[in-house]
Amino acid sequence: MSADPRLRSRLQAQQPAAVPPPPPPPPVDPQPMGLDGASDAVGQPAVDVVSDDKFKLKFCTVCASNQNRSMEAHLQLASAHLPTISFGTGSLVRLPGPTVSTPNVYQFNSTTYKTIHQELTNQNEHLYMQNGLLNMLGRNLNIKGYPERFQDWVPGKPRLEHAEDQGAAGTEAGVVDVVITCEERCFDAVLDDLHNKGGKLNRPVHVINVDIRDNHEEALVGGRAIRDLALRLNDAADKERETHGEGGWASGSGAARQGFDERVPDILAEWQENWPNMPALWSLAWF
Repeated sequence: MSADPRLRSRLQAQQPAAVPPPPPPPPVDPQPMGLDGASDAVGQPAVDVVSDDKFKLKFCTVCASNQNRSMEAHLQLASAHLPTISFGTGSLVRLPGPTVSTPNVYQFNSTTYKTIHQELTNQNEHLYMQNGLLNMLGRNLNIKGYPERFQDWVPGKPRLEHAEDQGAAGTEAGVVDVVITCEERCFDAVLDDLHNKGGKLNRPVHVINVDIRDNHEEALVGGRAIRDLALRLNDAADKERETHGEGGWASGSGAARQGFDERVPDILAEWQENWPNMPALWSLAWF
C-alpha cells in the first residue's frame, strides 16, 4: 500500500501517452456481475445495484484519455446507481489513426465525443468501424458529453452543467469519496495533482489503482471488477454510518468516516483475492 501522498517528495515527469490498441465493438448489454467466477466470491456484495434509499459513496474513474477504461468503469458504476464522474490524465486525447505514427489527437474539456465520432466517420468509416473506435465513441457519447482532464478539475466546484451525464446525481457538489485509476502512471498523476492542489477542502479521498490493459476486452472485465470493488466499499461505508451515525461524514470526519477509512485496505485486499489478475494500489489523499 502507498503512503500518504503529502509525504511524497517525488514529482514524476509525465511520459508521452502511448496510442492505445483499438477496441472491438462492445456487447450491447454486458452483464456487470456474475462473470469470470466473481458471483461465487467470498464477500461479494449481495446486490449489484444500490437502491435510491441507500447511502451512496461518490466515485471518480480515471484513465489516460477518458475514452476506454475509465468510460467503461463509469458506465458500470452509473449502472449500479452510484454517483460517478470520470477523467483522463494525458496532455491530449489520443486515439488510433490510420497508422501507428499518425494518431487522432483532440483537446480535453471541449471536443465532444459526438464531434470525434463524426470526424472519424467522415475520415474513414470502414476503418474505424472495423477497429471498434466508432462503437466505443457511440457508448461514450451516451454517457457524457466530452472527455475531461483530471488536472483541470477543481474539486468542490459545482458540476451543474453535467446534469445529463450518467451517474451525475450525487456529484453536483464536485467532490468524491473514491478515485479509481486504471493504470499506474494515471495513479501517480492523480496523486501528484492532488498534492499540488494542496488539499484546500481538507477532505480525505481514497485513490485506488486497478491495473487494466488498454483494450476493450480488458476494459470490460476491468469495469466489472471496479463495480465489484465499488459496491464492497459502498456496503462498508453504509454499515459504518448505520453503526456510528452520519455525523461529520460530509466534512470527511466523524466516527463512521474514520471506521470506513480504516477498513478500505482490508476491503481492497479481500477484493484482490477474487480479482488476482488486476494488481491494485491504494493511497489516501486530500481534496
